[in-house]
Amino acid sequence: MTGSEETPSFRLAYVPGVTPTKWVRIWNERLPGIPLTLVPAPAAEAYDVLRDGGADAGFVRLPADRTYFSAIPLYTETTVVVVPKDHLFTAADEITVEELADEIVLHPLDDTLGWERPPGQPAFERPATTADAIELVAAGIGLLVVPQSLARLYHRKDLKYRTLTDAPQSQVALAWPEERTTDQVEDFIGIVRGRTVNSTRGRTRSETTDHPKGRQAAKDGARQKTASGKPRAGQGARGTRGGSGSGKSAKPARRGKPRRRS
Repeated sequence: MTGSEETPSFRLAYVPGVTPTKWVRIWNERLPGIPLTLVPAPAAEAYDVLRDGGADAGFVRLPADRTYFSAIPLYTETTVVVVPKDHLFTAADEITVEELADEIVLHPLDDTLGWERPPGQPAFERPATTADAIELVAAGIGLLVVPQSLARLYHRKDLKYRTLTDAPQSQVALAWPEERTTDQVEDFIGIVRGRTVNSTRGRTRSETTDHPKGRQAAKDGARQKTASGKPRAGQGARGTRGGSGSGKSAKPARRGKPRRRS
């Protein structure tokens, strides 16, 4: 490596409510020589972070501008309504949008659900963030509808949440600028898609074998593959019994003559 070359790295953005721990762990196991840096990003700014080069890829919430970004949908979140712990809604397991009609429902500026028309009665002013809206719910000013992961993220002992059955849902995806699909992005796509360390797609195998830990992982994978394809007991290397390769049955060993007793 010359002095002008930079050590490869990978920057991964993620929005509130998304937990990238599993994928980061797999990356560190397979590509220990390439550091992964996590970049927290507000939901409303995540695409700008990717567009401006602040991260190579990111866990975002759809929709994405498909003329600029590539995206792999990962999962859809349950939508819930957050209420004070003594609210009458806590007596039910599920709530409908219609039941919110007479309630003040907060609609923060960073809302991720994309309502055509938010449910309930509007508050006097829209909170700037979901975190601000949570504080207002705790103060008894209104209710809040969010993806379940955000309700868990901002959990408080004085609040509860219940499933909202007929509301829009948030979809989480891995996204990146299509024109900047780097080798590291391809590696991470492979991890997210569940490809194994011995997958022929992408660069994962060649990268991992350049590092002691990666070489060991590749060896372990090779052993498993060999074990699964080993010949049956008693079968020779060429698929014939006895291993002679002639295709004929091996003759039984000639027994010696029994000795006479003296």
